Amino acid sequence: MSLISLVVPCHNEADNIPVFLDRTRAVLEKLAEFNYEIIFVNDGSRDATLDILMRAAGEDRRLRVIDLSRNFGKESALTAGIDNARGEAVIPIDADLQHPPEVIPQLIARWQSGYDVVLAERISRLADHSIQRLFSRAFYRIHNSLSECEIPENVGDFRLMDRRVVDALRLLPERRRFMKGIFAWVGFRTTRVKFDVLQRHAGRSSFQGWQLWNLALEGITSFSTVPLRVWTYIGGAISLATLVYAFWMVVRTLLFGIDVPGYASLFSTVLFLGGIQLVGIGVLGEYTGRIYMEVKQRPTYIVRELYGFPGEESKHR
Repeated sequence: MSLISLVVPCHNEADNIPVFLDRTRAVLEKLAEFNYEIIFVNDGSRDATLDILMRAAGEDRRLRVIDLSRNFGKESALTAGIDNARGEAVIPIDADLQHPPEVIPQLIARWQSGYDVVLAERISRLADHSIQRLFSRAFYRIHNSLSECEIPENVGDFRLMDRRVVDALRLLPERRRFMKGIFAWVGFRTTRVKFDVLQRHAGRSSFQGWQLWNLALEGITSFSTVPLRVWTYIGGAISLATLVYAFWMVVRTLLFGIDVPGYASLFSTVLFLGGIQLVGIGVLGEYTGRIYMEVKQRPTYIVRELYGFPGEESKHR
């Protein structure tokens, strides 16, 4: 029978895991033609998440636990789970039950019809705050207008990927990983299944304003060089405007004489150009920082221990 792998990143999800397991196993056990494994990745949780996962893995041999040495972030935790998944199809899913396990049979049905990737598309984002929805729409529009690799809107990490797609993902060596962009970049034949996003069962999301802002910057700078290229056009436009203004000043001086210089206009111009230069330096710094992180070749994650993987030892990538 085909093996289905679920990859579940966990960071302080102790209150969600028991309910998640009950609902997910109830769904998967109805799929009689498939075997399954659920790979939990403990991403430096400070609550009882690891203890609950270890007890559950001791009671069910289909559960596996990857315990990372510290909190590396969701992108790294997803990478760790995908690297260790053995299934012919791999499904990343959140433990907070905003991704309903009941959608999994629909994903598998579309996969069986011949698609390599089946995206779970949100019908609405009512579970998010209005400001978060606004910034999310803005991010997708900006990213897709700047990048050659388009990220589908209202689609998160919840999806099904064929083994060929997973093998392609594992070939990508980059350390600073923006998984939504990486998923989209590898391509393959894709379709969608719609679902309603639910409220978190318990707890609070680790992704708040500042983390989401940094993730958006990571996505834009990982898949587009337009923010670098645009400063060539900005500099050219300012230089052209300066030449036109200088020409006008010469003509006006010849025709009307010399006016008393204005310090206010000079002060404003200097501050404006200084601000433009600092923004440009900041953009260069963002890309230089990412190059710096890549050339050090630090692993994306470090595994402290593996549970439920016979014969496996701690490893890192």
